[in-house]
Amino acid sequence: MTTPRTPYLVLDRSVASANIARLRERVAGLGVRLRPHLKTTKSVDVARLVVGDVPGPITVSTLAEAYAFADAGYTDILYAVGIAPAKLPDVYALQARGVQLTVLLDSVAQAEAVAGSAPALIEIDCDGHRGGVLPGDPLLLDIAAALGAPAGVLVHAGESYHARSAGELEAAAENERAVAVEAAARLRAAGYECPIVSVGSTPTAHFARDLSGVTEVRAGNYVLFDLVMAGLGVCTPADIAAAVVVTVIGHNPGKGWIMTDGGWMATSRDRGTAAQLTDQGYGLVTALDGTIFADLLMVDASQEHGTLALRAGSTENLPDLPVGTQLRILPNHACATTAQHDGYHVRDTPGGELIAYWPRVRGW
Repeated sequence: MTTPRTPYLVLDRSVASANIARLRERVAGLGVRLRPHLKTTKSVDVARLVVGDVPGPITVSTLAEAYAFADAGYTDILYAVGIAPAKLPDVYALQARGVQLTVLLDSVAQAEAVAGSAPALIEIDCDGHRGGVLPGDPLLLDIAAALGAPAGVLVHAGESYHARSAGELEAAAENERAVAVEAAARLRAAGYECPIVSVGSTPTAHFARDLSGVTEVRAGNYVLFDLVMAGLGVCTPADIAAAVVVTVIGHNPGKGWIMTDGGWMATSRDRGTAAQLTDQGYGLVTALDGTIFADLLMVDASQEHGTLALRAGSTENLPDLPVGTQLRILPNHACATTAQHDGYHVRDTPGGELIAYWPRVRGW
């Protein structure tokens, strides 16, 4: 394959495959099914790594993803963003193609719009992170009444991304499970069927010890991982399967800077590690084979320029990286960084030859 111009997004297939196998085996060992969330990778080709040649149940976050995966033969799709009534015609269009598209809601208004026309999950709030109804709130049964027959409940432990220890992650996973099971029990006690109890985030999926009462786990970031997940202790930097390849274009010796052609348009402005114990700037810097340069970070980003420098307080020497040297920037947030690119340039192993190009789904 022709080497692409930098900056470009590279995917190490063997690393992603190992990440996929790790969670698949873990979830199977806990006795539930995995409904992978494809919002991070947004790629039919990557999905084949995740689920194999036979399309299985998946989760998406946009209707563009739902259409793309329906085109690829996926028929059991959870659209895990609160449904807007104006988007229901798309839901019906996909249903007409034989797709079971399950929607998500947390209000009576949404339930009234959906009632009888599509399977739905009621979103339950387990940690005050974003949307959802509390399991003990009378609103839960009001939504069920308006909906008629909820297909189940869904919980996402978003606050797990702010955990500081394995113990906190385990507690977040157990709280997520317990809240979901409590909400399902309330619905059943009121006479509503609740066959689906869906939980999941990448941190809690890796730290759950018991999934009693749960029917499925959702996670998506785990395929690629990123520096936020490494900061949580869910993975190591060596497990990060996607990175942005950039080229050194200049130096500023007086400031200890190395300049590259990869700015925030290539890596995103996400600074997710800033709130963690170790701030990784805009990303860790590695050689093309994945070797990390000690304490070398992407410390700043303008639109098309990246600034590399040593971490504040470092005693390391700035590496000698001549103009023309190609490097990898490991992302803080895989979802944000991959969203800057149209597709993945794929290789089998870090440092290997490029073997394929896998496009990504764009838009909403």
